[in-house]
Amino acid sequence: MFDSKKITDHTLDIDGEAVPLRIRRNAQARRLILRIDDATGGAIVTIPKRTKIREGVQMAQRKSAWIAAQLKRRAKPLPFVEGLEIPLLGQTLTVRHDPNIKITHSTEQDIFVSGRLEHLPRRLKDWLKAEARTELNTCAQDKAKTIDQTISGITVRDTKSRWGSCSSTGQLNFSWRLVLAPQYVLDYVVAHEVAHLVHHNHGADFWALTSSLTDHMDQAKAWLNAHGRDLHRYGA
Repeated sequence: MFDSKKITDHTLDIDGEAVPLRIRRNAQARRLILRIDDATGGAIVTIPKRTKIREGVQMAQRKSAWIAAQLKRRAKPLPFVEGLEIPLLGQTLTVRHDPNIKITHSTEQDIFVSGRLEHLPRRLKDWLKAEARTELNTCAQDKAKTIDQTISGITVRDTKSRWGSCSSTGQLNFSWRLVLAPQYVLDYVVAHEVAHLVHHNHGADFWALTSSLTDHMDQAKAWLNAHGRDLHRYGA
């Protein structure tokens, strides 16, 4: 008997290898959606509210060849270590560890991480999140002001399925990993969510407003489609 929880974890046997499979129920979903889970190196199937979990598992089993091909193409994780080169809003900075400094900071070429070496991954991630929060908040508030809208709050998370979202109450949510993308890409995602403060759909008026709030909408969308998955490699 299958569990009826919103999220259940399973395992696929693909060519003798155990591949993690997560079935996630979403009341807004209208069909079964299969995608690769960059966090686990497995797959996720999103199912509608009334769909049985076993149908999601069966779909993944039918698509096992596709899953295997996608995982084979998947780039290797890039853990946060000294010497790693990290993209930051269009620049490439090198991670440096310095136990003698008090706070983590960046220069034009490097990110200097304070504290003990074993704490570098956590400290670096915390610093990147803080940088993202500052950049996203400033950008969003400026754009909202230009269209006379009020943002009720901004949160920064490590979301896997979307780069941003806007609630019906005006709460904006963003992935902190946008700070790893070029500036114009972050700017587009912010414009997209700020436009949702006015239009709660993806109609023509919404896209017209989004385009008026950012300069490189089509280029940014293309970049995310081509390179967005790579941002999840960092710190994995």
